[in-house]
Amino acid sequence: MGCGLFVLILRTATRDDVPGVEALLQRSYPRLLKADYAPSVLVTALPLISRAQPRLVACGTYYVIEDEGAVVAAGGWTAVPPQGHGRIEGVAHVRHVATDPDRTRAGLGRHLMEHIVAAARAAGHTRMDSQSTLTAVPFYRAMGFTEIGPIEIELRPGIVFPAMAMTRRI
Repeated sequence: MGCGLFVLILRTATRDDVPGVEALLQRSYPRLLKADYAPSVLVTALPLISRAQPRLVACGTYYVIEDEGAVVAAGGWTAVPPQGHGRIEGVAHVRHVATDPDRTRAGLGRHLMEHIVAAARAAGHTRMDSQSTLTAVPFYRAMGFTEIGPIEIELRPGIVFPAMAMTRRI
């Protein structure tokens, strides 16, 4: 009777990871967000937020955690805010974090966020902001973030997604 040994690999994502990240988002968001969002919100938002952003995935500050070649967690940070403008010196922004819905509460998200925070700090940032889903607010609180307040993210004209602006010192 052997020991079940598994190795998780956290690494910087590349453009080749776009399909794996997109598959993760499509597994994760529909299951994990349904408790906190109305079906009328999800029906319009999920097709937009469950798509990997190739430029983000390949930007050099986006990471994946793999288990036997499958992406089981992903996320990163950028100096530029998600909306693409309004950069503030010293502020990093959490970007498109997700964990496989069958692997939540296993420490993957924490490990990934610790890496994201350390990388942003090493790059000279002193604050990290997040536009958290309502579902992820408790996770970000546990990671040291505090709520700034509710926001609505305009995904496309006429399609808004309720979220929570959060921040922490790093």
